[in-house]
Amino acid sequence: MNYGMKLKNKRIMKKRTNGLKLMFTISWLFVLGYCLLFTACKDKAPQDSPVADSLAIDTVAVVDTTLYGRCGEGTAMHTLELITDEGDTLCFGINNDTISCVRGGLGAGDRLAVIVGSEYEGEPQAKLVVNLTTLLGKWTALDKNFELQEGGVVVSNVTEPKPLTEWKICNGHLVLSADTFDIYELGADSLYLENANGIYTYKRMR
Repeated sequence: MNYGMKLKNKRIMKKRTNGLKLMFTISWLFVLGYCLLFTACKDKAPQDSPVADSLAIDTVAVVDTTLYGRCGEGTAMHTLELITDEGDTLCFGINNDTISCVRGGLGAGDRLAVIVGSEYEGEPQAKLVVNLTTLLGKWTALDKNFELQEGGVVVSNVTEPKPLTEWKICNGHLVLSADTFDIYELGADSLYLENANGIYTYKRMR
């Protein structure tokens, strides 16, 4: 009888020991997994904010493909001779369409801004020619007066809400401070600028 009780007690103790070993193993695995998870989260590098990329894209400057130079003496009714600022002499076809591509006329020695178009009968064509010499000077309208000077300087009425301070040609467009216009027409005494809001007319001040 005592032998049976001892055997029974040994079995009970063995089961308890196995149960404790199993619980210890599970607890150890749980702690190990938690440590690995904590280490992975700690070592993970922070991601850059997407705002920085969007700001970088917004500040990318527009590339100006305009050619600058002087009008050569070889210029004729349908041919433009351009002596570039780099010293190269280039020839372009002009006014082959019914609408003239020249703004401000052409005179030998005048400073020009040229936008190159596609070829016609094997000859490169000028898509747009802006006479910068003609563009310079004082211009007036009902609500605005300004003077375009060499070097990209604009002299305007400082009492205006947004006085003009600078100008440039960029890809054939006239940029006046923060506003961009197409040069719809440029003559000896008149300047017509166009944007999405309409056409603005200016007269030259003598």
